[in-house]
Amino acid sequence: MIWVLGGYFVLVSTGLALVFLPGARSAALGGWRRGSDRLSHWVRQAQRAGQQGAAQAGGSGQRLGVTVVAWLARHVWVVLAALAVLVVLPLLAVGWRHWYQIETFDHTDVRIQDERIAALLAGERLTPPAPLPPEVFTTREVELARPMVRFASRDWALLDAEFAQRLLMVFRIMREQHGYEMVLIEGYRSPQRQEQLAAMGGHVTQAGAFRSYHQFGLAADSAFLRMGQVVISERDPWAMRGYELYGEVSASLGLTWGGGWKKLKDLGHVELRRPGVLRRATEEAPAVGYAF
Repeated sequence: MIWVLGGYFVLVSTGLALVFLPGARSAALGGWRRGSDRLSHWVRQAQRAGQQGAAQAGGSGQRLGVTVVAWLARHVWVVLAALAVLVVLPLLAVGWRHWYQIETFDHTDVRIQDERIAALLAGERLTPPAPLPPEVFTTREVELARPMVRFASRDWALLDAEFAQRLLMVFRIMREQHGYEMVLIEGYRSPQRQEQLAAMGGHVTQAGAFRSYHQFGLAADSAFLRMGQVVISERDPWAMRGYELYGEVSASLGLTWGGGWKKLKDLGHVELRRPGVLRRATEEAPAVGYAF
């Protein structure tokens, strides 16, 4: 940074001197002419040497050497300027990379996410909330949004331990920072239930048995609790804003949000993806049957 400012000061000072000081301008022009004469002399010598060497090598080599040297002689200042740009710009890039930060890139996002995940995995173990009465999940709104939800599992113990802790942290952040109380709609899902939901159509789920993270306790569907009632509807502006926050908080804790999918968006769904889990399950499914 210091040498960049120093170079800028020198360039500006030199420019002002050339504009307002006739003596400095005359001296600079004289130096320019002398330098140009010397360079022209060197170019002519190189040209003669090239011609002599080309004559010895043959007619084609002579013509090529003469053409190259003649072109360099005519465009010597252009070549020097191009070389200066090629050298100076990389040097400036190397110098600026130590202090310049692109404004549109917030490097703190990844750091905050990593800190949250690290603190979650190494810190206190969060405990699931008390289960809600079954009738809370049998209202018309819930049934329309989540078919057969009355038969869904909401047992936190069946979820993967790491995933459960991340989801509980999401619930805590949503409550403490955004004022949304969340509730688990469905966690672990058996392969049989997955097949039943898939048979109801693509508007319910596009994943068959062994193709969903629900079968491994690595996915969950959640909604909001307002005045003792479960709110799922996306037409509710309050709930829609909650889903957006839910997606942001989940992503900050390393979870994949169903609301970010391109085809069938599932705003209440989050999952903890682990490479190879679904592939291995698909390969082993015919041999073991519905043993998950």
